[in-house]
Amino acid sequence: MINFQNVSIHFGTQDVLRDVSFKINPRERVGIVGPNGAGKSTVFHLITGELSPEKGDVLFEGTKPTIGHLHQQLNKWDEADTLLSYTMRSSKKIKELEEQITQIESQITQTEDKQERTRLLNQVGRLQTEFEHLGGYDLETRVKEALGGLGFHTSDFDRPFSEFSGGWKMRAEMVRTLVVKPDVLMLDEPSNYLDLPAVEWMQRFLKEYQGTLLLISHDRFLLRTLTNVTLEIDGQTATRYNGGLDYYMEERVRRYETLLAAKRNQDRIIEQNQRFIDTYRYTASKAPQVQSRVKMLEKIEPIIVPRQASENGKLRLPEFHHCGTTVLTVKDAGFSYDGRSFVFRNVSFDIGRGERVAVVGFNGMGKTTFSRLVSGGAVPTEGEVILGHKVVPGYVSQDFAETIPPERSLMNVVKHEDDTLSENQCRTLLGSFGFSGDDAFKTAGVLSGGEKIRLAFARMFAQKPNFLVLDEPTTHLDINGRRALEEELKKYEGSMLVVSHDVEFVRNIATTILSITENGFTKYQCGYDDFKVMEAKSRGETVEQEVNKPSSTETKAAPLSQKEKRKLRAEEREKKAPLLRSLRRRVEATEARIGVLEQEQSELVAAMSDSSANIDYATINRRMSEIQTELETLNTLWEQAASELAFLEAE
Repeated sequence: MINFQNVSIHFGTQDVLRDVSFKINPRERVGIVGPNGAGKSTVFHLITGELSPEKGDVLFEGTKPTIGHLHQQLNKWDEADTLLSYTMRSSKKIKELEEQITQIESQITQTEDKQERTRLLNQVGRLQTEFEHLGGYDLETRVKEALGGLGFHTSDFDRPFSEFSGGWKMRAEMVRTLVVKPDVLMLDEPSNYLDLPAVEWMQRFLKEYQGTLLLISHDRFLLRTLTNVTLEIDGQTATRYNGGLDYYMEERVRRYETLLAAKRNQDRIIEQNQRFIDTYRYTASKAPQVQSRVKMLEKIEPIIVPRQASENGKLRLPEFHHCGTTVLTVKDAGFSYDGRSFVFRNVSFDIGRGERVAVVGFNGMGKTTFSRLVSGGAVPTEGEVILGHKVVPGYVSQDFAETIPPERSLMNVVKHEDDTLSENQCRTLLGSFGFSGDDAFKTAGVLSGGEKIRLAFARMFAQKPNFLVLDEPTTHLDINGRRALEEELKKYEGSMLVVSHDVEFVRNIATTILSITENGFTKYQCGYDDFKVMEAKSRGETVEQEVNKPSSTETKAAPLSQKEKRKLRAEEREKKAPLLRSLRRRVEATEARIGVLEQEQSELVAAMSDSSANIDYATINRRMSEIQTELETLNTLWEQAASELAFLEAE
């Protein structure tokens, strides 16, 4: 359906894509992954035609599909638009058909000519069929369902669209994109503006979508459950993996290890040949061999090894400082910004040492406000929030990037939290979060999003906390960064309270769920999946458990153990051993024969220079010609055998 052929594009002096080729087939569900800034969104703009390639082509095979694209910018709206009217105007085609049908129906009522009436009725029939096919008759129902799934209330439908915040407007924009049933649906980080229940609703909605899905996301839950093909954009290239997230992550490691081994062997071969060239460059007797090896090096295509993991993967949390059994006690707590309307009231619960609590619920329920309350960043309007014995809270806000002065050095940022820290202590702390050497003197303003979250953690741990309060900590982190943070938090022995819309993160971190609804706060002493089951049962519903298994276009075998992998590698080496020995003997024998001929050649040249000897020049010339012919043949054979040997050793 969509075919990229040798596509290149650059912005300024930076190459974004270089000779990129891949194909997306009809009804494939493609996860597009890679570091921030690698060119993922550029791929979308090339498909929509908003950008044109500087080289190559973006082709659509067959009829050009209809494309639904969730932009990160809002469409224009009329000041009179309500939320419902704005989202209902999602499809120009449906709107045009509706206007045509209305117009022709008016003409039918005004004509008395039977033939003309019949023609108009037939025309209306065709338009109504197309209208129905596009979902025009149930558009309002689907829009209302989607609005409700993404957190809007029925009372919001008639509110002026201009009254909503940017985040809620983007949710409405998503509804416009989802409900029109395009042939190709392209979503760029769709979970950015969604809370956890909305992410889950969108996942269920997209599972039912029948067209071609292209999803740019760092959200492992969405990628794992919705995609069966992965397209990695990194280093100006695109690599297609015929499987979902888990398949991609395993194959990427395997590909990296294979390419790294091949690269090391290639470097060794280049070094050996370069050393020979440098040693014998000015030795006349070795000139043919030198030239042969120069040609061989010129033919070698450098092996490019992709980055193994994201920069965001450099995390190592400092030791946990012990505290009392009860970390936090909340008694009848409530909070109001104006003293009249309360964000929440009558909240009571305890957090014990070692608990990892995930706060879940729709946006607007007070999750961030509550996280500030328990970390000491705000004071309850009523009730109490009491920290336990020797409990030191550490807080990372969702707007952490804005709370770090861009002009400050990393060293200064950390030291600002505790000015008693020595330079060595600051360096050690920064090193725990991947900042080493002169990194300490970088300014915060030059850091990437992933580096800023690592700095935010370093700043927090300068206070030696044992109760971590984290508000959307996976923001700005790519897949590898999220996994690294997750693994470190799972090993951390202290307590934590986490607000997150990352389903996979909550699943893997939380031992306790604190659910916030319109009915108040409810604490569940279980992980996220069990919480979903209990929540569904309380409503008399059943919940479908998502199984975290690889999605692939091919049947995938169970992963091998390390012992099995070693055994398999040993068997492969054993199979290749006879061929490798044969090739090595051939290379050695060829080099030995070349050496003998070159020695004879040198002796004949010396003999021809000896004026005192009785020389048969005809015989010597004939022999010199034979040697030269044989040397040319042997050098060709040596090149072939050496290249084949290098290839097999690199596998």
